[in-house]
Amino acid sequence: MKKTFRIIGLCLLALFVGYTLYFLWQQSQPVPTVYELVSPQQRTLVKRTTVAGSMEARRQLAVKSQATGVISRLLVEPGDKVKAGDLIATVKIIPDMALLNEAQSRVEAARIHLAEVQREYNRVHSLYEDGVMSRADEEAKSSQLASARESVTAAESQVQVITRGQSARSGGISVTDLRSTMTGVVLSVPVKEGASVSGTSAFTEGTTVAKIADMSDVIFRGFIDETEVAKLKVGMDMELHLGSMQEVTIPAKLDYIAPEGEMQNGAKMFEVKATASIPADVTIRSGYSANASIVLGTAPNVLSCDEAAISFEEGKPYVYVLTSDPSDTDHQQFERRAVTIGLSDGLVIELKSGVKAGELLRGNQKN
Repeated sequence: MKKTFRIIGLCLLALFVGYTLYFLWQQSQPVPTVYELVSPQQRTLVKRTTVAGSMEARRQLAVKSQATGVISRLLVEPGDKVKAGDLIATVKIIPDMALLNEAQSRVEAARIHLAEVQREYNRVHSLYEDGVMSRADEEAKSSQLASARESVTAAESQVQVITRGQSARSGGISVTDLRSTMTGVVLSVPVKEGASVSGTSAFTEGTTVAKIADMSDVIFRGFIDETEVAKLKVGMDMELHLGSMQEVTIPAKLDYIAPEGEMQNGAKMFEVKATASIPADVTIRSGYSANASIVLGTAPNVLSCDEAAISFEEGKPYVYVLTSDPSDTDHQQFERRAVTIGLSDGLVIELKSGVKAGELLRGNQKN
């Protein structure tokens, strides 16, 4: 009886050892590499590039103060429509005391000089009437007198401009009245009534009181990377997709490519502009974000495959064509073959030669 149990135990032990050895052998066997299979198809490929930018008016201007003072009246708000010549705001002059004192000093100096020249002229004129002085001397003193009078008038006008913003000689032109120089829409009014403003001079641009734009002529303005700009040409058709109106596609035509790039976030970017054809039922606001899609090339009805099926060795493209039974995924066999490629849209690439329709190509690895 004991002998029987011993034999059974040895058999079980042998089975266990055998199974363990088989399991270890299986684990040591390499797992077959399985690839996805790609089938070339006839497609129409369109290569595009996308440019990020915004919509803005082609013509826009900033109405700046010509005089230093405070805004006494503000007659427009953002969104208002104005015409050329409409009054935008009125500035109350606050004279610069240093400039005023200097101008008043020039007035006094001009008056003193005028009095001196007047006396000299009266003396010469009297001698001329007595026949002692020549006519040429009398005319010279007369010219000096007229020049001295003009100096006084100019100095007094400068004081009037500093204190009132206009002079008697300006013919009604006033720097205190700010008017629009174009017809358009007020985009922004960065100041309020009572705010201080500085005037335009050789050292400052002056305070912007309002920004006005002609929204009847809207363009797209964006920037494109230097790796793509060489593929663009003026006159190319574009499609604009607005961030605020995803369902709207606006046709446009590229009409400007910057001749010089600028650094943005470490990359050289080139400015591009395009004239947009805005549909009548679409309202565009300045500053709308937009993406411009530009067609760089097309390849109609060509044999193509996923780019994942293309391999590059030493800069030359190759594909791996399946030579085994497609259903036997554990023993896939491929033949490397050189191909000629063409246009790519970023996902699918044209196969000009080297592959026939119906053949299966090696794609991405499954495991």
